[in-house]
Amino acid sequence: MNIGILAHVDAGKTSITELMLYKSGSIRSLGNVDKGTSISDNLDIEKERGISVRLSTASFLWENTNFNIIDTPGHLDFSSEVERSLLALDCAVLVLSAAEGVQAHSDNIWSALRKLNIPTLIFINKIDRSGSDVKAVLQEIKQELTSNIIVMQQVSNESEENITINSFDLTNSVLKEKIIEKDSLLLEKYLDEICISKEEIINSFKQQIAKSKIYPILFGSAKYDIGITELMSFLSEYFPKAIGDENTEPSGIVYKLEHDQSIGKIASVRLFDGTLKNRDSIEIYGSNEISKISQIRKLQGQKFQDIGILKAGDTAALCGLSNVKAGDIIGKPYGRINTEVSLNTPLLTIKVSPENNADYSDLVKALQILSDEDPSLQLLWLQDERELHIKVMGLIHIEILKSVLNSRFGINALFGEPTVIYKETPSKPGQAYEEYTMPKPCWAVVLFNIEPGEPGSGIAYHSEVSFNKIAARYQKEIERTIPKALNQGIKGWEVTDIKITLVDGEHHNIHSRAGDFAVATPMALMKGLVEADTDLLEPILEFTIKAPEENLGKIASSLTKIGAEISEHEILNSKLKLKGLVPLASSMDYSITLASITSGKAKLNTRFTEYRKCDSGITIPYRGISPLHRAKYILQARKAINT
Repeated sequence: MNIGILAHVDAGKTSITELMLYKSGSIRSLGNVDKGTSISDNLDIEKERGISVRLSTASFLWENTNFNIIDTPGHLDFSSEVERSLLALDCAVLVLSAAEGVQAHSDNIWSALRKLNIPTLIFINKIDRSGSDVKAVLQEIKQELTSNIIVMQQVSNESEENITINSFDLTNSVLKEKIIEKDSLLLEKYLDEICISKEEIINSFKQQIAKSKIYPILFGSAKYDIGITELMSFLSEYFPKAIGDENTEPSGIVYKLEHDQSIGKIASVRLFDGTLKNRDSIEIYGSNEISKISQIRKLQGQKFQDIGILKAGDTAALCGLSNVKAGDIIGKPYGRINTEVSLNTPLLTIKVSPENNADYSDLVKALQILSDEDPSLQLLWLQDERELHIKVMGLIHIEILKSVLNSRFGINALFGEPTVIYKETPSKPGQAYEEYTMPKPCWAVVLFNIEPGEPGSGIAYHSEVSFNKIAARYQKEIERTIPKALNQGIKGWEVTDIKITLVDGEHHNIHSRAGDFAVATPMALMKGLVEADTDLLEPILEFTIKAPEENLGKIASSLTKIGAEISEHEILNSKLKLKGLVPLASSMDYSITLASITSGKAKLNTRFTEYRKCDSGITIPYRGISPLHRAKYILQARKAINT
């Protein structure tokens, strides 16, 4: 059973994982997150800050069920780790704090779990805390997540030293009715007054969990080891186990990548189908590269063991896959792998340089390694300018990267000021024409219509040109080239929300060569963008603020100053809740402002929601040789000059 422990930061995920390992006998001593001694948090920065930066996997046996627990980071800046882990899961435990309730990242995670239809248990932790309000959290779950919950326990003496939980039996009349009302066959029996056995109730309960029709809720306190045993037993008894065909072609996903100085790359893989053994060869899907597995190993307790075999439904770490990256598919594709899930997106770009120029080459290698482990960094290496640029989620992400480069690679790195990542979209329709017929041998003529697309539509392309005019192989070349050609527009940013139609063109039976249309297409599109001009798009955040009611005036005033739009305003029991939208560019330091004007009593959560046209923004220079510099661009494309 592959289970993810997921939550907003500081809800107690890692402490719960640690207790599971300890109570199952997988580890001999209980670690502590605050002291930096937990099994899950093994990076120096995780131990120092008491937060999870990378996901971790641990295995244990409980009540004849083999568990693979994936403990994920809770901070929004490390959402890419969570995204990859979701594709490896059979089930999930969403941890909420009894004091904080449903927070912004909790909502993000829930939406992703529902998109993938992953069976989910909600565990309300920290019922010991002052300010714990189980009743309010349950109401919040119904309002913001789902009404299809089934509360499996009762909490007594909440927030007190003698706190207890009591589990309901499935024959409890309330639970029984909730299960029956969502099962058409049992409901028919019930209405016909036919006796329904306990076994039928249990089987229906399991099926409804597996199909994500209902979501059980359990309670506990990781701090005082309350409810953890019940959580483990409940998962073992009622949640679906991993399934897969061991005798078919292998299919899996790399949900985590690590580097070891002696072993090389270590790829944590969830295998959906097939069987893999030491020394087997496997293809990285889409790369046409075959790699040989040198070792299959698994964390047993606190040590890795060479288990030699990985079967369908299980997870393990594969060594020897030299060209693998996090997120890669190994073997054949699998259904869920093809589902896109996005919890967050990098909205900032930043320049990284070594403090000591002698470390430049080492910094390049280090960032290439980190980009393999986390592709969302999208490393851009401008070799001529000796510049390195990466995309980051936020300020915490930058701090962590700086620490990792120092502790892991021995490099003191300097980070520039983060710049908001803008995008471009055509201002009006235009035409894009290029006639690339000199110097011979070459021949590629293209004419595109370009026009603005709907917000959020990305790149839409289609061809109205017959294969007689432009052969099929050349049209495929055009289609492959367009996304790359739009990585930078006339203002230096990625071009999006654009419709492109190929309306005319020609190839030459003698002079056209492979690659000619890959040269002509960017030159045409850039000229077309100049004709149409482009508008800048800026990232917009959705925010939620919770604060005491008396702070309303100050908060509303501060939001007006940064151009925020308030969409929801609610006051309940002297507590204020505001929701709305705000540009990232004007709100990057707003958390500091909010803390100042409310004396630290307000809580702010934000998440990316959309790109929207803006009146002002930053224009950056084109990186490399622009297709608008036609002669030089052609020379570079034909490798007559170096870039």
